[in-house]
Amino acid sequence: MKNRTNSELIQHMAREAKQGRISRREFMQYATAAGMTAATATGLMTTGAFAQPKSGGTFRWGIHDGNTSDTHDPGTYVTRVMIFLAHTHRSYLTQINGDGSLGPDLATNWTASEDASEWTFELNQNASFHSGKKATADDVIASLNHHRGDDTTSAAKALLTDVTDITKDGDHVVTVKLSRGNADFPWLMTDYHLAICRANDDGTIDWQSGDGTGPYKIDSGEFGVQFSLSRHEGWHGEGAYFDKVEMITLNDPNARQTALVTGDVDSVSQVDLKTMALLQRDPNIQVLNVPSAGAITMPMFCDTAPFDDVNVRNALKLAIDRDEIIEKILFGAATKGNDFHHSPAQPYWPDDIPQREYDPDQAKSLLKKAGAEGLTVSLSTADSVSAGAVDMAVLYAEQAKAAGINVNVVREPNDGYYSDVWLVKPFTLVSWGARPTPDVMYTLAYKDDAAWNESHWQNERFNELLLQAKSELNDSVRAEMYREMAMLARDDGGTIIPFFNNFVYGARSNVGVPENLAASWESDGGRAASRWWFND
Repeated sequence: MKNRTNSELIQHMAREAKQGRISRREFMQYATAAGMTAATATGLMTTGAFAQPKSGGTFRWGIHDGNTSDTHDPGTYVTRVMIFLAHTHRSYLTQINGDGSLGPDLATNWTASEDASEWTFELNQNASFHSGKKATADDVIASLNHHRGDDTTSAAKALLTDVTDITKDGDHVVTVKLSRGNADFPWLMTDYHLAICRANDDGTIDWQSGDGTGPYKIDSGEFGVQFSLSRHEGWHGEGAYFDKVEMITLNDPNARQTALVTGDVDSVSQVDLKTMALLQRDPNIQVLNVPSAGAITMPMFCDTAPFDDVNVRNALKLAIDRDEIIEKILFGAATKGNDFHHSPAQPYWPDDIPQREYDPDQAKSLLKKAGAEGLTVSLSTADSVSAGAVDMAVLYAEQAKAAGINVNVVREPNDGYYSDVWLVKPFTLVSWGARPTPDVMYTLAYKDDAAWNESHWQNERFNELLLQAKSELNDSVRAEMYREMAMLARDDGGTIIPFFNNFVYGARSNVGVPENLAASWESDGGRAASRWWFND
């Protein structure tokens, strides 16, 4: 009888809260006193009673993975601070919504030719830069061209290699012509490098000033430290409820966690999974645990010994116990990987491919075949890569001993990891954000000439299939192509994929969040500043 009474009272208080007659804090205190966990009470609030956006306040956002070497050049975006700042002060043609669908940003509408080789985007005529200039087709064309051509150093170059021409029809219509059809092209426009910047008179972009058309404008800031932003009154989209935003780089997990618990920040982009359960019991904190298409990868340079032998690569893949890592390091907050970077959260997932399991005896056999018995390798990682990254590497080293492999774990500095370690050292641990389609992921990280081909893998058949799949409009045929590509990556490629990690981040209990949180990046697809609000 008591449980029924408590339930009825909680529902009554939820209705009262919806009408604004009690505060969020009062609701949380009663709900937890009545036996409801903080996570359950938070879920009730964020999906019902308190999911009513309000304007005002300064949102203090602690973000992991930021470096002093970061820049405003969209072609160099790589760290979480760069990516999240871009989604806060700049716009994209399209965006990934909280429910995973494709939605408008600077473009309000897009259409394709019958063979998907020509795409036309209509631009929002109300969009303006923080400097006051109206956003036009010239800005879009210059911004996309920044990632094209032989001279570009952009990591997104591979995404736009099929673009043959970009033209305009007036100030608010842009047409992109491709050498072959690409049914996923509007999805490509969500890639975080493809931010829209102000065009210069010579057709280049002014990325240095930090000007943008996003929901917040930069007032001051320093990479690796902090950025202060205020609402852009000319923002053309929805949201932007906070008056101001403070983005604070907090690479150290203990400092980040402490800042959230003490209330020095309102949200953090990543919580320490070892203390996740403890945080969930704190009525002042909500832990947001979102399954995603993000992944942890362990790329090996396929053109560098000993990884230039496929038997060595596969031995290292067989020497990892994914189940133990997910249980002990991720506390269940992940989906098991299978050594091809095509997530079950993406379309065309080939669920009939046999799962690679931990098999140290088979790994030993492959090493003997390669003449590499007693193999020793160094694996670089850092705390800022992901929650538990160093602990995971240490556990893998223990697991690999059963296969006769000595893994020397190198703990690298957090600052500069993605500029000085990733793509530089031959065996690293890397965190990838989610990509919307397999074509985007494979083009960025597996294509032979991709700037981010992190394993230096070259496979002629894989690249042939990648080009064919882009323009294949028959879903069943396309799915079979992606299956073959996945098998090639799994059995010949140079990347270990232990798991697809959940995005686990936190916020104070007075922060309102929408019912659906985007699975593309932590912190609601990196758009927490524009999608969230304060309840009181």
